[in-house]
Parts: sequence; structure tokens; C-alpha cells
Amino acid sequence: MSGLGAAAEPPGWRLGSGGSEVFLPEETRSAAPVDFLQELPSYQSALRRRAAAGGTQERRTAPRGSAGLRAAEARGPEQEGGELAARPARELPFSMAEKRRLRDCQQADIKYLSGWKQWKRTSSKSLKKVLNEVKELLSYLELWRHDIHSIEGKFGTGIQSYFSFLRFLVLLNFVIFILMFSVVTLPSIISKYGIFNSSFAKIPPKNIEPHCTVYKPSGNKGLVYFYTYLKDLFSGTGFLKETSLFYGYYTIDTAWLSVLRYNLPLAYLLATFAYLGLSLLWIIKRSVEGFKQNLVRDEDQFQSYCNKVFAGWDFCITDPNAARLKHRSLQYELQTDLEEERLKQKIADRTMKEKLRIYSLRILINIIVFAVLSGCFYSIYRATVFSQENSNGISNTNFQVNLLLQYLPSMVITLANFIAPQIFSFLIRFEDYSPAFEIRLTLMRCVFVRLANIGVLLFSLWSQISYCATDECKACGYNYELYPCWESAVGQEMYKLMIFDFIIILAVTLFVDFPRKFLVTHCSCKPVQWCGLQEFGIPDNVLEIVYGQTLCWIGTFFSPLLPAIATIKYFIIFYIKKISLIHTCKPAARPIRASSSNFFFLVVLLIGLVLAFIPLGISIAHISSSKACGPFRSFNTSWAVVPDTILGFPTGLQQVLHGIASEAFAVPFFMVTCLVMFYFIALAGAHKRVVEQLREQLVMRVQLNTG
Repeated sequence: MSGLGAAAEPPGWRLGSGGSEVFLPEETRSAAPVDFLQELPSYQSALRRRAAAGGTQERRTAPRGSAGLRAAEARGPEQEGGELAARPARELPFSMAEKRRLRDCQQADIKYLSGWKQWKRTSSKSLKKVLNEVKELLSYLELWRHDIHSIEGKFGTGIQSYFSFLRFLVLLNFVIFILMFSVVTLPSIISKYGIFNSSFAKIPPKNIEPHCTVYKPSGNKGLVYFYTYLKDLFSGTGFLKETSLFYGYYTIDTAWLSVLRYNLPLAYLLATFAYLGLSLLWIIKRSVEGFKQNLVRDEDQFQSYCNKVFAGWDFCITDPNAARLKHRSLQYELQTDLEEERLKQKIADRTMKEKLRIYSLRILINIIVFAVLSGCFYSIYRATVFSQENSNGISNTNFQVNLLLQYLPSMVITLANFIAPQIFSFLIRFEDYSPAFEIRLTLMRCVFVRLANIGVLLFSLWSQISYCATDECKACGYNYELYPCWESAVGQEMYKLMIFDFIIILAVTLFVDFPRKFLVTHCSCKPVQWCGLQEFGIPDNVLEIVYGQTLCWIGTFFSPLLPAIATIKYFIIFYIKKISLIHTCKPAARPIRASSSNFFFLVVLLIGLVLAFIPLGISIAHISSSKACGPFRSFNTSWAVVPDTILGFPTGLQQVLHGIASEAFAVPFFMVTCLVMFYFIALAGAHKRVVEQLREQLVMRVQLNTG
């Protein structure tokens, strides 16, 4: 903003600190510069910190343009070298001629510097050059770099942002897999097989009824048919149930790696918190840039019109069809703006009778939406209960029926995820909202139904797990007869949902998109041509992978190796979607910008992560852990390992930790946090007001120049 103000500033006048126009001669302007951004509270705070640290403020208040270059030359080579040489010439707000002149002055004045400063400047430039070359080299090692650039060139930045988002999820799941494997799986395998002179210890649960500790996984015995292995592979039962894929495998309490004692229950819990915290921080870090861009794009209608007309073209597009689509997209955006203005005028002119009619209609439609959601939730609940009650009673020889019962909840959830959005898209037309709000409301409803379906599934499982009708069951704290290791059962459901979700994505591409492309290309029937090619809908595809990622976050606690499956799944989906985009699909007629789409993707992903916290928190802190399997079988809940570990600390450290967890620390910390938050809110408001003043003054400048 300050560079813009300096570049747009007419010669001979400058803006004063109070918002007034102060006319100054050229030489006065170079001697006493005034910049509105220097009035920002953040800038004043930075100046105070720099002054306290003994730094100089002259570099930040250096004049802009040719006057700033002349002032830099007048200060002498040493001072100028410390101020201007510290920044690359391309970052300075000078013209090309002034940058060349500055470079010549710097090269001529090097001989006036001391030997130490000459060596320091040369070393700094060499180090920056090496770092830039290394950074450029690493960019060539980036995953799918060429593929994503090719997609960007043919279809624009909107679709490219989807594939970049998919690459981000591949990297995120791979990092989570490395974390869980190195912290949980690898120590268990090493200690069980005695590698590196390691050993393990199993501490039997104390004060636990013997019937609660019985767990005999139903592995395959005797003659096993091939389809049995196939069923186990798709449902996570049989031989997979006894592997390190699921929670029940990790029954070690303590692992001894040479002389190092490894607390596996504590490591398991901390690894869970670590991958959730890592995901949260990584998503927030990536969403900051998109949030800034959305704030910049939050302008009035006149500025929105100017941005679309003068800066709306995507210069990454090289394909003629994509270029024509972009033309239609810009035309649609302008039509949408006009339609929204028309709707605003229509809303302002509504009579009381029309308001009552539209509000009554919206209430009725929302009741229908609520009924659809309730039907989806009830269907998932009944399918889950029926599957859990009858899957164990079917003989393994009846392969089709057994597999159908195993996948019944997954099929009902997939069917609900397909039917509910179609109903929402049809009903939204009658609610008389603006086009932009229609899209946002429909997407949020679809996000809710997809993520809420997972919650209903877990609620159905927990209702079966916690149902106890006898005193023996109540002594265990869970239904030990149906679920002797309930964590592995939940992990199997998450595993089946992820596998079935991948099968559906693959099947739709092979058996729907490709046949549709073939019919549209080789059949001239009007109904076929009216249907046309399948559009590559970015929001719908994003909801698919966000749904799968939410399953991964929830299921990793119950299946530590699930992130590895998610990594392979998204790696294959990248190529499936790429082939589908290039050969069977066309870009959506209403594409969205990369900036808004990236921010939207991360917001939806953040919603999925926050919703994943709820079932994991309930499982860790509320539901009794299995007493027959897993690392927490000696504890009442998974969280109980934390206070048990703290009891082994020195007395002083225990008192410190108990003090941090007490109300005496929590209440003041909450109050200080609120004060800091209010301070930053006020600071943001001050920044916003200054930016609005700068915009008004820029408009006044243009009016004065054209007047």
C-alpha cells in the first residue's frame, strides 16, 4: 500500500498525517518524508522495539522514489550500504533506471568500506545465492510439479488448486503415518521380536473381573477359501484383525530398548495429540494466505467490477476451450453481480405479504431439509445396529451375505451422501436467495450431512458398545460380549468406510464417466447430447476427499496405520481424477478463483478436523477402555495414563503441573488471553480504518488529477 501510494503520488504534494493534503516542494519532500502507514500501531510498536534494541529507524523511514535514492547517496557509502544493500534491489520501490544507478553506486563505493564489511557483504550475497539455488533445485523435486503445472495451463488456477490441495493431503497423511509408525508401531515390533537386544513387559490389569480380559480374535483356521481372504481384506476382519493395523495388536505396557524404558501407552496417547496438533497448525498456516486474499477481495461493488474487468483474466490458461470457458465465467460473474443487485432491489421493494410468503416457504423448506437429514441419520443408525447384531451370526461360507452385512453401514452412508445433496440443490431454488448465497448454503448443507453421517455412525457404535443389561457387563464398563476389543471394532468401521469410499470413486470414473464420454462422442441422440459431458465440479470433489480425510483423523487412534492407507488412496485418486479431467470431464461452467477455492478447501478441512476432535475426545476421556486388548487395558480410560505418569514425577514437578491444571491458573490465563484477543481485535479495527482512509485519499487523488 505504501509503495502504491508512493508510485501514484503526483509531484509537488504529499498527504499529511491527519488526512489533509499538504503541498511540499520537491526538496522538502526528500528531507522530511511522511507516510500514512507509519501511523499504524503495529509500525509504531516495531519502531519502539527497534529503538529499544539499539537499531536505527532510518531504513524504515527512507524516502521513496528518486528522492529516496538521492538522500541515500547523500548519507554516504557506509550508511547507504547498511540500509540499501541489506535488501535485494528487486525489493526496493525504485524504477529500473534507479536500481541500475544504485547498483553502480554500490559497486563504486565498495572500496570505501572496511575489509570486514566487504567480506560480510560478499558472504551475505554468496549465501543468498546458494540458498536461492538450493530452493530452486528442491522445487524440481516437488511431488507432481509438472502434472499440476500442466493442469494449470490447460484448465486454469481453479482446478489446479484442487490438485494442489490433494497433494497437500498426501503429504499430510504421509507425515502422520511416519509419526505413528515411528512412535507406536516400530517400538512394538522391535520389542516383540527382540531386535537390538530389546524386550517388553505386559502388566496384568488390577481389580478387573476375569471375564473382562478374555479376547480371542476370530482368525482363520483350517482350510481357508480364497474369498475368505478377500472378505477379510475388504472388511478388516480375520487375519487383518491380528496385525499391527488395528488397536488390539498393541498390548505392550512397557518396552525396553537396551537400557531405555519406553512407555507405550503414554507414547500412543501423545502421538494422537501430536498428529491432531500437527494437522491443525499445518491447516492454519496454509489458510492464512487465503484469508488475507479474501480480506483484500472484500470490496464494494465498484471495485469488484473493476477487478473483474481489468484483472479478472487468468493468464495461466493456454487451451482454447479453457479460454472460452473463462470468457463465459467472467460473463457469468458479471451477470451474477447484476442479478444480486436486482435481488437486493427486489428485497427492498418487497411488501409485507411477500415477506410473509417467502419466510413461510423458507421455514417449510428447512423443515423438509431437517426431515431429510433425520431420515439419513435414522437409516444409518438402523443399518449400523443391524450390521453389528447379525454380522457375527452369519457363517463364513456365505461370502456374499457376510460381506453385504459388513458393508451395510458404508453403503447406507454413501447412498445418503449421494441423495441428500441432490435434494438440497433442488430445494434451494425455491428459497429465493442470491446465487452466491445459494452456492454457499448448499455446500454447507452438504458438508454437514457428510460429516454428520460419520458422527451418527460412531454414536450408533457407542450405543451398542456402552449398552449393559447385566451386572457382569457393568463391571467391565462396556459390552464385553459383543465387543471384547471395541477400539478395534471402531477401527474396522473406519477402515471399511475408507476402502468403500475409494471403491466408489474408482467405480464412478470407470462405469459412469467413461461410458458417458463414449455416448456423448459417438451418439447424436438429443437426450444424450442434452446431458453432455460430466462437469468437473470442484466443491463436490473437495467434499469427497475431506470426508475421507475426516475418516482418517478419527480412525488413526483406532487403527494407527490408517494414514498409510490414506496416503496410497489419495496418491491413486490423483491419477484417477487427472485422467477423468483430461479425457472424460469438462470444467464446471461456474468455476471459482484459486484464492477463494484454496481458502474454502482449507475451511472445510478445518471443520472436518474440529468435528474429529469430538469423537476422539469422547473415546479417550469418557468411554472405558477395553480390558482385554490395547495399551490402555490397565487403565479405566485412555486419559488415565496421564495422571498415572505424573505420579511418577518428582514432587516439585507434580506440584507445578497440578498448579497449571488448577482453576487458580486457568482463570487468570483465560482473562489474559481475552485481553490479548481484544487488543488484537482493536488493532485490526485500527488497521482497517487506516486502510479505508488511504483508499478514500487515493480516490480523491484520482478525482483531482482528472478534474
